[in-house]
Amino acid sequence: MFVKRILEERLSTYIESISPLSGGDINEVYKINCTLGEYVVKYNSRLRFPAMFYKEANGLDILRKGGLRTPNVIDHFEDRDDQFLILEYVAEKKVENKFWFHFANSLSELHQKSNTSFGLDQNNYIGSLVQHNGQMPTWEEFFISKRLKPLIKVAFDKGLLARKHLADFDHFFTVFTELLPVEPSSLLHGDLWSGNLLCGSGQQAVFIDPAVYYGHREVDIAMTKMFGGFDPVYLDHYQDRFPLEKGWEERVPIHNLYPRLVHLVLFGRSYLSGIENVIQKYT
Repeated sequence: MFVKRILEERLSTYIESISPLSGGDINEVYKINCTLGEYVVKYNSRLRFPAMFYKEANGLDILRKGGLRTPNVIDHFEDRDDQFLILEYVAEKKVENKFWFHFANSLSELHQKSNTSFGLDQNNYIGSLVQHNGQMPTWEEFFISKRLKPLIKVAFDKGLLARKHLADFDHFFTVFTELLPVEPSSLLHGDLWSGNLLCGSGQQAVFIDPAVYYGHREVDIAMTKMFGGFDPVYLDHYQDRFPLEKGWEERVPIHNLYPRLVHLVLFGRSYLSGIENVIQKYT
């Protein structure tokens, strides 16, 4: 198997076993056991997804410096047309109540890391899509120009949005500023659904597959409510440490416009009605 050969050469070790893990449509993912320990290895096409694993490794490093537990990055490299990411293997544990306490503490600590601007100094990925960043002085400007508008254009070009949708979004943009409280930027995970959270030893929350940037912290909170999988008790712990502004629950659908557009572009029209419902409320 060519992956085994490449990894043995790269790590200068003997791989005792290699077994597939779930990796979705983007990556091939394996767990390897070698003389150095247990690792997770991801690989995909560097031509289809340029610098994806460099961006992921950088995102994990940013989150770690922000106080989160993430898998340690062992190595990332390219080999011909492929790119590889080698991570610490995290043995998952059964979730207990205290896991949500640790998760809330970690997330609130992350969100208290701020920057003078919104965004990031480099683009990265959310799923298989390039996530356009750059840095802007206000959340409203960043969210509209770097989160919504690029995906609206892609969705329209693919025939997933009609001209009426474009007009509705244009009207929504005129009232958007009035809908949100002004807060400093917060460091965000950026793709915080339950599949990107592991329960590690000692019930630690371990965060994976980030799409990091500095944004409005309600973005992360909103995404935890989009697909489920998060015990609502975590919000009680979060509120104790870093209370959300009044009315945050009403703003959840607004901040989930971005991941809904991501899913519309990636997976099709089944996500359109959720977008229409939010936009029509304000048009």
